[in-house]
Amino acid sequence: MRWMGLDLGEKRIGIALSDPLGLTAGGHSYRKRSTLKADVAFFQQFMADHEVEGVVIGLPLNMNGTVGPAVVKARCFGESLHNATGKPVVFWDERLTTCAAQRLLIEADLSRSKRRQQVDKLAAVLILQNYLDSKSGIKN
Repeated sequence: MRWMGLDLGEKRIGIALSDPLGLTAGGHSYRKRSTLKADVAFFQQFMADHEVEGVVIGLPLNMNGTVGPAVVKARCFGESLHNATGKPVVFWDERLTTCAAQRLLIEADLSRSKRRQQVDKLAAVLILQNYLDSKSGIKN
């Protein structure tokens, strides 16, 4: 079962896809944010094109675990995507994934401009891989 991972940012949505067996996550791309309707329509088609059976959306909880406005937006996006596709949508705690992605890109010696292009996609990979690992019983 192929899964898609999404890191919902203010300006971009990072996209990751699993292998067909749903074991490993790989970076795919990112989408510049548009309206909710346009973004959902894009991902509805994307999921059909890539035979995606489920979606993992990063849930941007506050560091103390409380819910803020970004969580409400993420849940609204996920509900809209589920309604449009009928596919399962799972929310996954994404705290510190962007920081981890930035650190990995810095360690890879990418320039600041190249990191900006890659960070959302890599954060989506981390979100999706953490979810896939939890399903298979692998500990981080």
